[in-house]
Amino acid sequence: MKKLIVLLLFCALLTSLFAGGVNEKAEEKDYIVMAIPVDPDGLDPMATAAASTFQVTSNIYETLITVDENGRLLPSLASEWKVGEDGLSITFTIREGATFSNGKKCTSQEVKDSFLRLKGEDSLRYKDYAFITGIETPDENTVVFTFSEINVAALSSFAYPWAAVVDSTEENLKSNPVGTGPYMLSSWTKNQSLHLDINPYYNGEVKNDGFILLVMPDMTAQVTALTAGEVDIILITGDLASTVENKGYNIIASPGNGLQLMAMNNSNEALSDLRVRQAINYAVDKRALIEAVWWGYGEEIGSHFPVVLKEYIDLSDTYGYDPEKAKALLGEAGYGEGLTLRMDLPKNYQEYVNAGIVIADSLKKVGITVDINIVEWAYWLSEVYVGRNYDLTVVGHTGRLDPYALLVKYISTGSENYFNYKSSEVDALLSAYTTELDENKRTEYIQEIERILAYEVPALYIQDPIQIYVAKGSVEGFTTFPINIYKFKDVYREK
Repeated sequence: MKKLIVLLLFCALLTSLFAGGVNEKAEEKDYIVMAIPVDPDGLDPMATAAASTFQVTSNIYETLITVDENGRLLPSLASEWKVGEDGLSITFTIREGATFSNGKKCTSQEVKDSFLRLKGEDSLRYKDYAFITGIETPDENTVVFTFSEINVAALSSFAYPWAAVVDSTEENLKSNPVGTGPYMLSSWTKNQSLHLDINPYYNGEVKNDGFILLVMPDMTAQVTALTAGEVDIILITGDLASTVENKGYNIIASPGNGLQLMAMNNSNEALSDLRVRQAINYAVDKRALIEAVWWGYGEEIGSHFPVVLKEYIDLSDTYGYDPEKAKALLGEAGYGEGLTLRMDLPKNYQEYVNAGIVIADSLKKVGITVDINIVEWAYWLSEVYVGRNYDLTVVGHTGRLDPYALLVKYISTGSENYFNYKSSEVDALLSAYTTELDENKRTEYIQEIERILAYEVPALYIQDPIQIYVAKGSVEGFTTFPINIYKFKDVYREK
Protein backbone atom coordinates (compact mmCIF):
# COMPACT_ATOMS: atom_id res chain seq x y z
CA MET A 1 0.00 0.00 0.00
CA LYS A 2 2.86 2.40 0.93
CA LYS A 3 4.54 1.62 -2.40
CA LEU A 4 1.30 2.46 -4.23
CA ILE A 5 0.98 5.79 -2.40
CA VAL A 6 4.62 6.64 -3.12
CA LEU A 7 4.09 5.74 -6.79
CA LEU A 8 0.98 7.93 -7.02
CA LEU A 9 2.77 10.87 -5.37
CA PHE A 10 5.68 10.46 -7.77
CA CYS A 11 3.35 10.44 -10.78
CA ALA A 12 1.59 13.52 -9.46
CA LEU A 13 4.94 15.26 -9.05
CA LEU A 14 5.95 14.40 -12.63
CA THR A 15 2.61 15.65 -13.90
CA SER A 16 3.05 18.89 -12.00
CA LEU A 17 6.57 19.39 -13.29
CA PHE A 18 5.53 18.60 -16.86
CA ALA A 19 2.55 20.95 -16.68
CA GLY A 20 4.75 23.66 -15.24
CA GLY A 21 7.24 23.18 -18.06
CA VAL A 22 4.53 23.43 -20.70
CA ASN A 23 3.13 26.58 -19.12
CA GLU A 24 6.55 28.17 -18.90
CA LYS A 25 7.15 27.36 -22.55
CA ALA A 26 3.78 28.80 -23.53
CA GLU A 27 4.51 31.94 -21.53
CA GLU A 28 7.77 32.36 -23.42
CA LYS A 29 5.87 32.72 -26.69
CA ASP A 30 5.15 36.28 -27.75
CA TYR A 31 1.88 36.34 -29.67
CA ILE A 32 0.78 39.44 -31.56
CA VAL A 33 -2.81 40.22 -30.59
CA MET A 34 -5.12 41.95 -33.08
CA ALA A 35 -8.74 43.00 -32.67
CA ILE A 36 -10.99 42.27 -35.65
CA PRO A 37 -14.55 43.62 -36.02
CA VAL A 38 -16.15 40.52 -37.58
CA ASP A 39 -15.73 36.80 -37.02
CA PRO A 40 -14.91 34.84 -40.20
CA ASP A 41 -17.88 32.98 -41.69
CA GLY A 42 -15.68 29.92 -42.15
CA LEU A 43 -12.10 29.31 -43.25
CA ASP A 44 -12.62 27.77 -46.68
CA PRO A 45 -11.50 30.52 -49.10
CA MET A 46 -13.58 29.12 -51.96
CA ALA A 47 -16.82 29.11 -49.98
CA THR A 48 -17.02 32.75 -48.92
CA ALA A 49 -17.16 36.32 -50.20
CA ALA A 50 -16.38 37.91 -46.83
CA ALA A 51 -13.33 40.14 -46.51
CA SER A 52 -13.10 39.20 -42.82
CA THR A 53 -12.53 35.58 -43.85
CA PHE A 54 -9.87 36.34 -46.47
CA GLN A 55 -7.90 38.44 -44.01
CA VAL A 56 -7.49 35.31 -41.89
CA THR A 57 -7.23 32.64 -44.60
CA SER A 58 -4.48 34.56 -46.40
CA ASN A 59 -2.22 33.54 -43.51
CA ILE A 60 -3.20 29.86 -43.45
CA TYR A 61 -3.21 29.19 -47.18
CA GLU A 62 -1.08 30.54 -50.01
CA THR A 63 -1.94 31.68 -53.50
CA LEU A 64 0.40 30.89 -56.38
CA ILE A 65 1.38 34.55 -56.51
CA THR A 66 0.78 37.44 -54.13
CA VAL A 67 1.01 41.23 -54.13
CA ASP A 68 2.99 43.89 -52.32
CA GLU A 69 1.44 47.02 -50.85
CA ASN A 70 1.58 48.70 -54.29
CA GLY A 71 -0.18 45.86 -56.09
CA ARG A 72 2.92 44.44 -57.79
CA LEU A 73 2.77 40.68 -58.33
CA LEU A 74 5.28 38.61 -56.36
CA PRO A 75 6.12 34.89 -55.99
CA SER A 76 4.34 32.99 -53.22
CA LEU A 77 3.51 29.28 -53.50
CA ALA A 78 4.93 29.52 -57.01
CA SER A 79 8.59 30.49 -57.11
CA GLU A 80 8.29 31.69 -60.71
CA TRP A 81 5.90 31.84 -63.65
CA LYS A 82 5.96 32.37 -67.38
CA VAL A 83 3.19 33.69 -69.61
CA GLY A 84 3.04 32.01 -73.03
CA GLU A 85 4.07 34.14 -76.01
CA ASP A 86 0.56 33.86 -77.44
CA GLY A 87 -0.97 34.89 -74.11
CA LEU A 88 -2.95 31.63 -73.92
CA SER A 89 -1.08 29.92 -71.10
CA ILE A 90 0.72 30.51 -67.81
CA THR A 91 3.25 28.06 -66.41
CA PHE A 92 3.92 28.07 -62.66
CA THR A 93 6.81 26.40 -60.84
CA ILE A 94 5.88 25.27 -57.31
CA ARG A 95 8.17 26.47 -54.55
CA GLU A 96 10.64 23.83 -53.42
CA GLY A 97 9.68 22.30 -50.08
CA ALA A 98 6.10 23.65 -50.01
CA THR A 99 4.21 21.52 -47.46
CA PHE A 100 0.71 21.57 -46.02
CA SER A 101 0.26 21.97 -42.26
CA ASN A 102 -0.71 18.29 -42.07
CA GLY A 103 2.75 17.30 -43.35
CA LYS A 104 1.63 16.50 -46.90
CA LYS A 105 3.85 17.72 -49.73
CA CYS A 106 2.25 20.24 -52.06
CA THR A 107 2.79 19.23 -55.67
CA SER A 108 1.35 20.32 -59.00
CA GLN A 109 -1.41 17.74 -58.56
CA GLU A 110 -2.60 19.42 -55.35
CA VAL A 111 -2.60 22.75 -57.20
CA LYS A 112 -4.62 21.24 -60.05
CA ASP A 113 -7.13 19.63 -57.68
CA SER A 114 -7.51 22.90 -55.83
CA PHE A 115 -8.30 24.86 -59.01
CA LEU A 116 -10.68 22.18 -60.27
CA ARG A 117 -12.48 22.68 -56.97
CA LEU A 118 -12.44 26.47 -57.49
CA LYS A 119 -13.91 26.00 -60.96
CA GLY A 120 -16.61 23.62 -59.73
CA GLU A 121 -20.21 24.76 -59.52
CA ASP A 122 -20.15 24.62 -55.71
CA SER A 123 -17.57 27.41 -55.72
CA LEU A 124 -18.78 30.99 -55.39
CA ARG A 125 -16.14 32.04 -57.95
CA TYR A 126 -16.55 29.39 -60.63
CA LYS A 127 -17.68 31.94 -63.23
CA ASP A 128 -14.60 34.07 -62.58
CA TYR A 129 -12.33 31.16 -63.50
CA ALA A 130 -14.23 29.84 -66.50
CA PHE A 131 -11.47 31.32 -68.67
CA ILE A 132 -9.22 28.41 -67.58
CA THR A 133 -9.87 25.67 -70.13
CA GLY A 134 -7.04 23.29 -69.26
CA ILE A 135 -4.73 22.40 -66.36
CA GLU A 136 -1.71 20.20 -67.03
CA THR A 137 0.91 18.81 -64.63
CA PRO A 138 3.99 17.77 -66.68
CA ASP A 139 5.88 17.05 -63.44
CA GLU A 140 5.23 17.40 -59.72
CA ASN A 141 6.72 20.89 -59.56
CA THR A 142 5.09 22.38 -62.69
CA VAL A 143 1.49 23.29 -63.46
CA VAL A 144 0.33 24.79 -66.77
CA PHE A 145 -2.96 26.68 -67.10
CA THR A 146 -4.31 27.16 -70.62
CA PHE A 147 -7.00 29.49 -71.94
CA SER A 148 -9.14 29.48 -75.08
CA GLU A 149 -8.72 33.22 -75.61
CA ILE A 150 -6.44 36.00 -74.42
CA ASN A 151 -7.29 37.31 -70.97
CA VAL A 152 -4.89 40.02 -69.84
CA ALA A 153 -6.32 39.85 -66.31
CA ALA A 154 -5.54 36.12 -66.06
CA LEU A 155 -2.27 36.44 -64.15
CA SER A 156 -3.64 38.74 -61.45
CA SER A 157 -6.57 36.35 -60.90
CA PHE A 158 -4.13 33.89 -59.31
CA ALA A 159 -3.31 36.40 -56.53
CA TYR A 160 -6.79 36.86 -55.05
CA PRO A 161 -7.29 35.11 -51.69
CA TRP A 162 -10.13 32.93 -52.97
CA ALA A 163 -7.63 31.35 -55.39
CA ALA A 164 -5.63 29.89 -52.49
CA VAL A 165 -4.32 26.35 -52.83
CA VAL A 166 -5.91 23.94 -50.35
CA ASP A 167 -5.54 20.26 -49.58
CA SER A 168 -8.71 19.16 -51.36
CA THR A 169 -8.62 15.73 -49.70
CA GLU A 170 -9.25 17.26 -46.29
CA GLU A 171 -12.85 17.37 -45.13
CA ASN A 172 -14.51 20.47 -43.72
CA LEU A 173 -11.92 23.10 -44.59
CA LYS A 174 -14.44 25.62 -43.32
CA SER A 175 -13.55 24.79 -39.70
CA ASN A 176 -10.41 22.70 -40.21
CA PRO A 177 -8.25 24.67 -42.68
CA VAL A 178 -5.18 22.96 -44.14
CA GLY A 179 -2.82 25.09 -46.22
CA THR A 180 0.84 25.74 -46.97
CA GLY A 181 0.85 29.20 -45.40
CA PRO A 182 2.92 30.41 -42.45
CA TYR A 183 0.23 29.65 -39.86
CA MET A 184 -2.16 26.90 -38.83
CA LEU A 185 -5.35 27.23 -36.80
CA SER A 186 -4.82 25.95 -33.26
CA SER A 187 -8.19 27.02 -31.80
CA TRP A 188 -11.30 28.98 -32.71
CA THR A 189 -13.99 30.08 -30.30
CA LYS A 190 -16.76 31.45 -32.49
CA ASN A 191 -17.41 35.17 -32.12
CA GLN A 192 -14.62 35.42 -29.57
CA SER A 193 -11.13 34.54 -30.78
CA LEU A 194 -8.90 32.64 -33.18
CA HIS A 195 -5.41 31.41 -32.31
CA LEU A 196 -2.89 30.96 -35.10
CA ASP A 197 0.34 29.11 -34.45
CA ILE A 198 3.25 28.78 -36.85
CA ASN A 199 2.90 25.99 -39.42
CA PRO A 200 5.88 23.74 -38.51
CA TYR A 201 6.27 22.75 -42.17
CA TYR A 202 6.39 26.29 -43.55
CA ASN A 203 9.75 26.95 -45.19
CA GLY A 204 9.70 30.74 -45.14
CA GLU A 205 10.47 33.43 -42.57
CA VAL A 206 7.96 34.27 -39.83
CA LYS A 207 8.87 37.20 -37.59
CA ASN A 208 6.65 36.36 -34.60
CA ASP A 209 5.55 33.39 -32.48
CA GLY A 210 1.93 33.44 -33.60
CA PHE A 211 -1.20 35.58 -33.80
CA ILE A 212 -4.30 35.85 -31.64
CA LEU A 213 -7.36 37.49 -33.22
CA LEU A 214 -9.98 38.84 -30.83
CA VAL A 215 -13.45 39.52 -32.26
CA MET A 216 -14.52 43.03 -31.18
CA PRO A 217 -17.34 44.57 -33.25
CA ASP A 218 -17.34 47.78 -31.19
CA MET A 219 -14.43 50.03 -32.22
CA THR A 220 -14.61 52.03 -29.01
CA ALA A 221 -14.04 48.75 -27.17
CA GLN A 222 -11.04 48.16 -29.42
CA VAL A 223 -9.51 51.48 -28.39
CA THR A 224 -10.13 50.63 -24.73
CA ALA A 225 -8.45 47.24 -25.18
CA LEU A 226 -5.47 48.87 -26.90
CA THR A 227 -4.93 51.44 -24.15
CA ALA A 228 -5.30 48.70 -21.52
CA GLY A 229 -2.53 46.71 -23.21
CA GLU A 230 -4.84 43.81 -24.13
CA VAL A 231 -4.33 44.07 -27.89
CA ASP A 232 -1.49 45.21 -30.15
CA ILE A 233 -3.31 46.22 -33.37
CA ILE A 234 -6.79 47.65 -33.98
CA LEU A 235 -8.81 49.06 -36.89
CA ILE A 236 -10.72 52.27 -36.18
CA THR A 237 -12.86 54.89 -37.87
CA GLY A 238 -11.84 58.50 -38.30
CA ASP A 239 -13.93 59.76 -35.37
CA LEU A 240 -11.76 57.73 -32.98
CA ALA A 241 -8.40 58.74 -34.42
CA SER A 242 -8.05 61.72 -32.06
CA THR A 243 -8.31 59.41 -29.04
CA VAL A 244 -5.01 57.70 -29.90
CA GLU A 245 -3.05 60.53 -31.50
CA ASN A 246 0.20 61.64 -29.80
CA LYS A 247 0.09 58.76 -27.32
CA GLY A 248 2.99 56.70 -28.61
CA TYR A 249 1.02 54.52 -31.00
CA ASN A 250 1.78 53.89 -34.66
CA ILE A 251 -1.11 55.15 -36.78
CA ILE A 252 -1.16 53.41 -40.16
CA ALA A 253 -3.48 55.33 -42.46
CA SER A 254 -3.51 54.35 -46.13
CA PRO A 255 -5.95 54.48 -49.04
CA GLY A 256 -7.77 51.23 -49.63
CA ASN A 257 -8.22 49.69 -53.05
CA GLY A 258 -11.78 50.89 -53.39
CA LEU A 259 -13.92 53.91 -54.06
CA GLN A 260 -17.13 55.54 -52.94
CA LEU A 261 -19.49 57.40 -55.23
CA MET A 262 -22.99 58.62 -55.86
CA ALA A 263 -24.24 56.78 -58.91
CA MET A 264 -26.64 58.49 -61.31
CA ASN A 265 -29.10 56.55 -63.43
CA ASN A 266 -28.21 57.81 -66.90
CA SER A 267 -31.50 56.50 -68.30
CA ASN A 268 -33.36 59.13 -66.26
CA GLU A 269 -34.38 61.90 -68.67
CA ALA A 270 -32.76 64.69 -66.67
CA LEU A 271 -29.64 62.70 -65.74
CA SER A 272 -29.11 61.68 -69.35
CA ASP A 273 -28.17 65.33 -69.96
CA LEU A 274 -24.43 65.85 -69.40
CA ARG A 275 -25.09 69.40 -68.19
CA VAL A 276 -27.23 68.11 -65.30
CA ARG A 277 -24.60 65.58 -64.25
CA GLN A 278 -21.95 68.31 -64.43
CA ALA A 279 -24.15 70.61 -62.36
CA ILE A 280 -24.48 67.96 -59.66
CA ASN A 281 -20.69 67.62 -59.54
CA TYR A 282 -20.23 71.39 -59.28
CA ALA A 283 -22.85 71.54 -56.49
CA VAL A 284 -21.06 69.25 -54.04
CA ASP A 285 -18.00 70.25 -52.04
CA LYS A 286 -16.33 66.83 -51.89
CA ARG A 287 -13.70 67.83 -49.34
CA ALA A 288 -16.40 69.15 -46.99
CA LEU A 289 -18.39 65.94 -47.58
CA ILE A 290 -15.39 63.79 -46.65
CA GLU A 291 -14.79 65.90 -43.55
CA ALA A 292 -18.43 65.65 -42.48
CA VAL A 293 -18.97 61.92 -43.04
CA TRP A 294 -15.52 60.33 -42.86
CA TRP A 295 -13.79 62.85 -40.52
CA GLY A 296 -11.45 63.85 -43.34
CA TYR A 297 -10.02 60.36 -43.87
CA GLY A 298 -10.38 59.94 -47.62
CA GLU A 299 -8.62 60.89 -50.87
CA GLU A 300 -10.74 62.82 -53.37
CA ILE A 301 -11.13 61.14 -56.76
CA GLY A 302 -12.50 62.36 -60.06
CA SER A 303 -13.05 59.07 -61.85
CA HIS A 304 -13.88 55.43 -61.16
CA PHE A 305 -10.34 54.50 -60.16
CA PRO A 306 -8.63 54.05 -56.76
CA VAL A 307 -5.42 55.94 -56.07
CA VAL A 308 -3.43 52.83 -55.12
CA LEU A 309 -3.35 51.31 -58.61
CA LYS A 310 -0.42 52.21 -60.84
CA GLU A 311 -2.66 53.36 -63.72
CA TYR A 312 -4.29 56.03 -61.55
CA ILE A 313 -4.19 59.66 -62.70
CA ASP A 314 -5.39 62.52 -60.51
CA LEU A 315 -8.57 63.96 -62.02
CA SER A 316 -10.11 65.12 -58.75
CA ASP A 317 -10.18 68.78 -59.82
CA THR A 318 -12.10 68.20 -63.08
CA TYR A 319 -15.17 69.78 -61.48
CA GLY A 320 -14.39 72.04 -58.53
CA TYR A 321 -16.97 73.27 -56.06
CA ASP A 322 -18.93 76.02 -57.86
CA PRO A 323 -22.66 76.31 -56.93
CA GLU A 324 -23.24 79.27 -59.26
CA LYS A 325 -21.94 77.31 -62.23
CA ALA A 326 -24.20 74.44 -61.17
CA LYS A 327 -27.24 76.73 -61.26
CA ALA A 328 -26.26 78.08 -64.68
CA LEU A 329 -25.88 74.58 -66.16
CA LEU A 330 -29.25 73.51 -64.75
CA GLY A 331 -30.80 76.58 -66.39
CA GLU A 332 -29.20 75.74 -69.74
CA ALA A 333 -30.58 72.20 -69.47
CA GLY A 334 -34.11 73.51 -68.87
CA TYR A 335 -34.27 72.95 -65.11
CA GLY A 336 -33.85 76.51 -63.93
CA GLU A 337 -37.17 76.28 -62.09
CA GLY A 338 -36.09 73.16 -60.24
CA LEU A 339 -35.68 69.41 -60.52
CA THR A 340 -36.78 66.56 -58.25
CA LEU A 341 -34.88 63.26 -57.98
CA ARG A 342 -35.17 60.20 -55.74
CA MET A 343 -32.14 58.92 -53.83
CA ASP A 344 -32.18 55.29 -52.61
CA LEU A 345 -29.75 54.68 -49.75
CA PRO A 346 -28.81 51.30 -48.23
CA LYS A 347 -29.92 51.21 -44.59
CA ASN A 348 -27.16 48.77 -43.59
CA TYR A 349 -24.42 51.28 -44.43
CA GLN A 350 -24.81 54.32 -42.20
CA GLU A 351 -21.90 56.17 -43.82
CA TYR A 352 -23.66 56.07 -47.19
CA VAL A 353 -26.90 57.25 -45.61
CA ASN A 354 -25.03 60.12 -43.96
CA ALA A 355 -23.28 61.01 -47.22
CA GLY A 356 -26.59 60.97 -49.08
CA ILE A 357 -28.11 63.41 -46.58
CA VAL A 358 -25.16 65.81 -46.95
CA ILE A 359 -25.28 65.60 -50.76
CA ALA A 360 -29.06 66.16 -50.79
CA ASP A 361 -28.59 69.34 -48.76
CA SER A 362 -25.94 70.58 -51.22
CA LEU A 363 -28.18 69.86 -54.22
CA LYS A 364 -31.12 71.66 -52.61
CA LYS A 365 -29.04 74.86 -52.57
CA VAL A 366 -28.76 74.83 -56.38
CA GLY A 367 -32.40 73.93 -57.07
CA ILE A 368 -32.46 70.12 -57.01
CA THR A 369 -34.91 68.56 -54.56
CA VAL A 370 -33.88 65.09 -53.42
CA ASP A 371 -36.43 62.69 -51.94
CA ILE A 372 -34.45 60.28 -49.77
CA ASN A 373 -35.62 56.66 -49.67
CA ILE A 374 -33.74 54.49 -47.14
CA VAL A 375 -33.99 50.83 -48.11
CA GLU A 376 -32.87 47.40 -46.90
CA TRP A 377 -29.72 45.97 -48.47
CA ALA A 378 -31.64 43.15 -50.16
CA TYR A 379 -33.92 45.73 -51.81
CA TRP A 380 -30.92 47.81 -52.87
CA LEU A 381 -29.30 44.81 -54.53
CA SER A 382 -32.44 43.66 -56.35
CA GLU A 383 -34.06 46.98 -57.25
CA VAL A 384 -31.18 49.45 -57.52
CA TYR A 385 -28.14 47.42 -58.57
CA VAL A 386 -29.86 44.68 -60.58
CA GLY A 387 -33.20 46.29 -61.42
CA ARG A 388 -31.73 49.79 -62.03
CA ASN A 389 -34.89 51.33 -60.61
CA TYR A 390 -33.46 54.50 -59.06
CA ASP A 391 -32.30 58.04 -59.80
CA LEU A 392 -29.41 58.51 -57.35
CA THR A 393 -27.69 56.22 -54.85
CA VAL A 394 -24.55 56.32 -52.69
CA VAL A 395 -22.45 53.19 -52.38
CA GLY A 396 -18.90 51.85 -52.35
CA HIS A 397 -17.04 49.57 -54.75
CA THR A 398 -14.13 47.31 -53.88
CA GLY A 399 -11.11 47.47 -56.13
CA ARG A 400 -9.41 44.82 -58.22
CA LEU A 401 -5.81 44.20 -59.19
CA ASP A 402 -6.57 44.46 -62.89
CA PRO A 403 -8.29 47.63 -64.14
CA TYR A 404 -10.57 45.77 -66.55
CA ALA A 405 -12.36 44.00 -63.69
CA LEU A 406 -12.85 47.42 -62.10
CA LEU A 407 -14.13 49.23 -65.20
CA VAL A 408 -16.22 46.45 -66.72
CA LYS A 409 -19.21 48.17 -65.04
CA TYR A 410 -19.14 50.77 -67.82
CA ILE A 411 -19.57 48.47 -70.83
CA SER A 412 -22.75 49.73 -72.49
CA THR A 413 -24.43 46.32 -72.61
CA GLY A 414 -22.80 44.95 -69.45
CA SER A 415 -24.87 43.31 -66.72
CA GLU A 416 -22.99 45.29 -64.05
CA ASN A 417 -23.62 48.70 -65.69
CA TYR A 418 -26.23 49.89 -63.19
CA PHE A 419 -25.35 53.46 -64.20
CA ASN A 420 -27.02 52.79 -67.59
CA TYR A 421 -24.07 54.68 -69.04
CA LYS A 422 -23.34 54.29 -72.73
CA SER A 423 -20.12 55.25 -74.49
CA SER A 424 -18.95 53.67 -77.74
CA GLU A 425 -15.49 55.09 -77.04
CA VAL A 426 -15.25 53.40 -73.62
CA ASP A 427 -16.59 50.16 -75.12
CA ALA A 428 -13.90 50.22 -77.80
CA LEU A 429 -11.10 50.97 -75.33
CA LEU A 430 -12.16 48.15 -72.99
CA SER A 431 -12.41 45.74 -75.91
CA ALA A 432 -8.94 46.71 -77.13
CA TYR A 433 -7.57 46.32 -73.61
CA THR A 434 -8.59 42.65 -73.34
CA THR A 435 -6.42 41.58 -76.27
CA GLU A 436 -3.49 43.98 -75.90
CA LEU A 437 -0.32 42.26 -74.63
CA ASP A 438 1.73 45.46 -74.40
CA GLU A 439 1.39 46.70 -70.80
CA ASN A 440 2.20 50.33 -71.70
CA LYS A 441 -0.57 50.42 -74.29
CA ARG A 442 -3.01 48.86 -71.82
CA THR A 443 -2.14 51.63 -69.36
CA GLU A 444 -2.84 54.24 -72.06
CA TYR A 445 -6.28 52.71 -72.70
CA ILE A 446 -7.18 52.72 -69.01
CA GLN A 447 -6.05 56.28 -68.43
CA GLU A 448 -8.07 57.47 -71.41
CA ILE A 449 -11.14 55.76 -69.91
CA GLU A 450 -10.44 57.53 -66.62
CA ARG A 451 -10.42 60.88 -68.46
CA ILE A 452 -13.67 60.14 -70.28
CA LEU A 453 -15.47 59.15 -67.08
CA ALA A 454 -14.07 62.20 -65.28
CA TYR A 455 -15.53 64.46 -67.97
CA GLU A 456 -18.85 62.70 -68.61
CA VAL A 457 -19.43 61.93 -64.89
CA PRO A 458 -22.00 59.12 -64.91
CA ALA A 459 -21.48 59.38 -61.15
CA LEU A 460 -20.30 61.82 -58.52
CA TYR A 461 -16.95 60.25 -57.71
CA ILE A 462 -16.25 61.02 -54.05
CA GLN A 463 -13.22 59.33 -52.57
CA ASP A 464 -10.87 56.42 -52.13
CA PRO A 465 -11.50 55.65 -48.44
CA ILE A 466 -8.58 55.59 -46.03
CA GLN A 467 -8.15 52.67 -43.66
CA ILE A 468 -6.89 53.55 -40.19
CA TYR A 469 -5.02 50.95 -38.17
CA VAL A 470 -3.37 51.66 -34.84
CA ALA A 471 -0.53 49.57 -33.40
CA LYS A 472 1.48 49.67 -30.21
CA GLY A 473 4.71 51.59 -30.62
CA SER A 474 6.74 48.40 -30.26
CA VAL A 475 4.90 46.62 -33.09
CA GLU A 476 6.38 46.95 -36.55
CA GLY A 477 5.84 45.48 -40.01
CA PHE A 478 2.06 45.74 -40.26
CA THR A 479 0.92 47.11 -43.62
CA THR A 480 -2.13 47.14 -45.88
CA PHE A 481 -2.60 45.74 -49.37
CA PRO A 482 -4.79 46.54 -52.39
CA ILE A 483 -6.78 43.33 -51.85
CA ASN A 484 -8.39 41.97 -48.68
CA ILE A 485 -5.39 40.22 -47.16
CA TYR A 486 -3.10 40.60 -44.17
CA LYS A 487 0.44 39.25 -44.00
CA PHE A 488 0.91 38.47 -40.32
CA LYS A 489 4.28 36.78 -40.87
CA ASP A 490 5.96 40.17 -41.42
CA VAL A 491 4.71 41.68 -38.14
CA TYR A 492 7.07 41.70 -35.18
CA ARG A 493 7.58 43.27 -31.81
CA GLU A 494 10.76 45.24 -31.21
CA LYS A 495 12.55 43.92 -28.14
